[in-house]
Amino acid sequence: MSFNIGLSGLYAANKQLDVTGNNIANVATTGFKSSRAEFADIYAASKLGTGQNSIGNGVNLAAVSQQFTQGDVNGSGGILDMAIQGGGFFVQKGSDGSLEYTRSGAFRADKDGYITNNTGTSRLQGYAADDNGKITKGGLVDLQLNLANLPPKASTKVDSTSNLNSSEPVIDQAAKPFDPTKTETFTTQYSTTLYDSQGNAHPMVQYLVKTDGNKWNAYTLIDGRNPDGSAPTGTPSTPPVPSTLTFDGAGNLTTVVTNGVSDKTLTVAGWVPGKVTDGVWKANGADANPGGIAINMANITQYNSATYRNPPVTDGYATGQITGLKIDGSGVLFATFSNQQSKAIGQISLASFNNEQGLQPAGATTWKETFASGQPGYDNPQAGTLGSIVANSLENSNVNLTNELVDLIKAQSNYQANAKTISTQSTIMQTIIQMT
Repeated sequence: MSFNIGLSGLYAANKQLDVTGNNIANVATTGFKSSRAEFADIYAASKLGTGQNSIGNGVNLAAVSQQFTQGDVNGSGGILDMAIQGGGFFVQKGSDGSLEYTRSGAFRADKDGYITNNTGTSRLQGYAADDNGKITKGGLVDLQLNLANLPPKASTKVDSTSNLNSSEPVIDQAAKPFDPTKTETFTTQYSTTLYDSQGNAHPMVQYLVKTDGNKWNAYTLIDGRNPDGSAPTGTPSTPPVPSTLTFDGAGNLTTVVTNGVSDKTLTVAGWVPGKVTDGVWKANGADANPGGIAINMANITQYNSATYRNPPVTDGYATGQITGLKIDGSGVLFATFSNQQSKAIGQISLASFNNEQGLQPAGATTWKETFASGQPGYDNPQAGTLGSIVANSLENSNVNLTNELVDLIKAQSNYQANAKTISTQSTIMQTIIQMT
């Protein structure tokens, strides 16, 4: 029996060398998880169990378990490089339609914009986004980079915070009627860029005239004309209709009255987008918001300090070309555009398993679901026990090279010791034969 025991020891030591060698070979493999050879002793047993004086029949390889500990995350600079800080696996769909799971986040885009692994054979899975950039958590889909231009959006509202200097002198509008070409007829002016449905930019200028101690008139012109396209000055002309802003004694806005309607939102109605060419205005055929442009005046004050206006916030924008891609910790992919807009185009999904040790290694740093692993659970990063996404980074192998080299020496010693067992048994056998 000693020969068989020694042979089982040689086999076990050889497997330990194989596992250790595989770990060392993959020390630089992105997302690789080290393995450990686990052994169990062998005893001959009957239905009544083993005897009291059983010696044992050697050793066998019980399992090769993988260590799913976190590897170091280092910046790589790749636009689509991603690392998982914490639990979970990226989900990929192979060319045969089956799902694979990996910790290697070295992704790239193919000619059709699909996000694939570095060999281009599997597509990254996640959740789709609708045309408005809202993530829809339905079934998993192939994530794709949409490189199309972002269509323009017509402006519908303007928000800003501003102050009108209460020390400004009153302008007598009977003596000095408002004229946008004459600076002495207005106190200050605010400019905002609006966009029509075709993405054309139109400067909107609000001219503010202090008419009384706590009253101001606001005249709104777009492209230097009234919103309906008529000229505010010259012949023929249509005098612009003012909105009256009234403040209380503390400098807070109380009312905004336009055409007899009181509201702290100044609505510019009837805007007809157009363009002035060689002094001639002509409608450009674009649409404007039928509800008008809502200008929020609630955050305007009249204090005895310099007149100022914070940058306005509008919801309209011109056509945008994609300029970059950003990925946040929850795995949402944001496309950035040349018009300073950003839009979600998808979200990465991560998978988790009740028993990671039950996963079957499938090569190319991927694993596949088995009965032992249980079914995967899918969710977005940072949900539950799932980790977060670190963009422009990769997770290194978790192999500890120092430990592996020590294990290599131990496996070599085990191999030599078991070989010595066989050699000794052979010597004993030769002695017995010579005795006969």
